[in-house]
This record gives sequence, structure tokens and C-alpha cells, in this order.
Amino acid sequence: MAVFKGLSDRLNHIFSKMTSRGKLTELEIKQAMREIRIALLEADVNLKVAKQFISDVSEKALGDEILNSLTPAQQVVKVINEELVALMGSNDSKLVYANKGVTTFMICGLQGAGKTTLCGKLALMLKKQNKKVLLVGCDIYRPAAIEQLKIVGAGVDVEVFEMGQINPVKIAKAALKYADKKSFDVVIIDTAGRLHIDEKLMGELVDVKKEVNPTEILLTVDSMTGQDAVNVAQTFNEILNITGVILTKLDGDTRGGAALSIKAVTGKPIKFSSIGEKSTDIEVFYPDRMASRILGMGDVLTLIEKAQSSISEDKLKRMEKNMRESTMTLQDYLDQMDSLKNMGDMESIMGMIPGMGNKINLKDAKVDEGRIDRQKAIILSMTQREREHPDIISGARKKRIAAGSGASIQEINSLLKQFEQMKNMMKAFGKGKKKGGKFPQLPF
Repeated sequence: MAVFKGLSDRLNHIFSKMTSRGKLTELEIKQAMREIRIALLEADVNLKVAKQFISDVSEKALGDEILNSLTPAQQVVKVINEELVALMGSNDSKLVYANKGVTTFMICGLQGAGKTTLCGKLALMLKKQNKKVLLVGCDIYRPAAIEQLKIVGAGVDVEVFEMGQINPVKIAKAALKYADKKSFDVVIIDTAGRLHIDEKLMGELVDVKKEVNPTEILLTVDSMTGQDAVNVAQTFNEILNITGVILTKLDGDTRGGAALSIKAVTGKPIKFSSIGEKSTDIEVFYPDRMASRILGMGDVLTLIEKAQSSISEDKLKRMEKNMRESTMTLQDYLDQMDSLKNMGDMESIMGMIPGMGNKINLKDAKVDEGRIDRQKAIILSMTQREREHPDIISGARKKRIAAGSGASIQEINSLLKQFEQMKNMMKAFGKGKKKGGKFPQLPF
């Protein structure tokens, strides 16, 4: 889903009312602040954090400079954007690496927060940065936790160190010796979790911390749990002095409370967000970009980064040329389907385009992977000439393609129609036209 869809919709409704009034009075701004405070609380933002946020925004928004401005509503939105960024940490917080020797990241959190899966995502991200990574299985309690880590490690082609169901402190100590001997750059320790915080869990984590002296202690929190996530972060920080937080399940039914409260409550930055189930679904947490997405302003930089990591430079150049010259073929369409599938769900992608989330129903923008596979089968059943010149596809050719792909004539007709829609849309973008009214139907 779009990040914090409910909060974003509420804020945009409040902003639209302010904009429609032109000049704003002090009373109107105060009323808007009350509505924003309610929206934050409904999004499960910490009460003290919400009150302080409104206080900070009000202090700036009620100044003469804004009240006497020609565009007061826009100035208020600007202030809110700046305060949201400050609330979440101002700047992105990068991972810290050891000055010499092996860098150790200790990953902790409660059961169900996606900790083990996150270890694999982090390992793959570091591997792409040419780091030699070792995963370490120290979750000796949860059934099949170590086996899960092995599967995760195999999926990203990263070695997993484990010693079975023995003392996790001994496992961590042995893993560091092994990593040093085999010249690993980074060790990621998957520690044990519980269904709730208890003395035994925290004591064990403290012992592991003392033994390995980790470079970073990263806490995974389930962003869907709202204030519970903040409370968990606060407790772990008090006992372990964590260095950062990773928000998981940010693509789920997330109201936003955790992301907007954790930094203010713990003083520790959110370093990453996990936004899907694929091993590549992890993003650096940029407070300014997140604030922009919450306010419905899009996130072009993250969209570009997703495209660059999912689409080869040659394909990007060809897509740009096709858009500019309106020469898109069904083979290009096939390549785009693969690229979009790699980038993530369409709802998330469209939410990053400035203003787009407010113009289309993002619930209808999910990628139907089964449908994509059927469309791919149809195109792959065509000859090269048919892919390059779909206008030659006659009734007889459609019957042959249907037999080869297992699709119906109706599905082939639907694909060709959607291809034309996409081609026309790219042609309009290529010529720099601004389309008004309803956005063209999404092809998937």
C-alpha cells in the first residue's frame, strides 16, 4: 500500500481546505492544527510526540511572516514538511563499520517482527556493496529458526554459521573467530526473540553484546504494531543501548505511528525500512523522502534508485529512446513487465510519483503476477515480426498465438489494447504533454 495512506489522505484533506481559503486567519490555522493533531493520534503517533509536533508547527505557522504571506497555506505545508523531517531524524543515518577487522551487526527484536528475513535482506544489500558477509544463527529457541536462516542465506548466496542448539554466546564467539580466519568483512548475528520482552531474553542479549562488542545493534520492529513498536524500541534501547532501528512490514496496514515516534522517543535513528517479502525489498530510511511521501508529494529519488537497481542501463536508454521517439514494441513491453515486477508492487511505485497517489485509486494498482505471466506467455508465443509490428496480428495469427500460449483470444485482444494504451501514454509523456482528467488505465 502507499506509505501511511490514511494519514496522508487526512493531511491532504486538511491542506486542501486551507488552500481553498486563500488568506488564513490565526483561528483557521489553530483549527487546522487541531485536526492535524487528531490525524496524528489516529495514526497511532505517541501522544507526547504529537503534542510537541503541533506545538513546534504552530509556533512557526502563526508567525506574521506566514499569516501575511501571499500563499499562507503553502507556507504552512512547508513548515509541516520541515518538522516531519526533523521528527524522523533530519538526515539518513548510515551504517557504521569497524575501523579495522570484522564489522559485527547484532540484529535483535521480538518474534514476528521479520528479524531473520531482514538479516537476509541486509546481507544481500551489503553483498552488492562488495562486502563478504557471514550470517550467524543464534536464535536457538524458535522452532526451525536456524533452518530458516539457512534457507534465507542460500537465497541470497551468503554463508551461514551455526552450531545447533548450544549457548548463543559461544556461537557468536566462535563465529567471530571463523569470520576473522576466513576474511569476512561483515558478520550479521540473528539473535533470539520472544513473543514479549522478558528478563531471560534481555539477559541473553546483554551477554552476547558483551562477548562480541558489536559495531551496530540494530533493532527490528514491526511497524504495523504502532505504539507497541515504540514501547519495544524504548525498552531494548534502555537495556542494550541500540544504535539504530529497522522498520519491517512498512508495506502492510501501517498507520505511521512507529516511524513518526521512534526517533523522538528513543533518540535513535531509523536506518532502514523493509517494504516487501523479496530479498531486495529493503530501503535506506530517508526522513526527507518519507515526509514527502506522507504529504503526498511523491518520492522521485527512491523511484529512480529502484529503477536503476532493477533495470540495466541499456534497457533504461532504450526505454528513454522509445518514449522520445514513440517506437515502443511488444518486446519492449515484455522487458518493462519484467522490470516493473523486479521494482516491487505497482501501488508502491505509483505512490512515489508526485501527486499520483491522490489521482488514482492505488488499491487498483497492484501487480497481478499471474496476469503478467499469462501476458508474457502470449508475447513469447509471437514471432519476432509480430512483436515489432503488432498491427499485423490477424485473426488467424491470434488463433496460433492462443494455441501456443494457452491463452484465450479475449486475453490476446486485451493485451494488444493495453499495449496501445501504454504506447499512447508514453508518446504523450515523450512529447511533454500534460494529460488532464483520468489517468490512463494501468496495464497490469
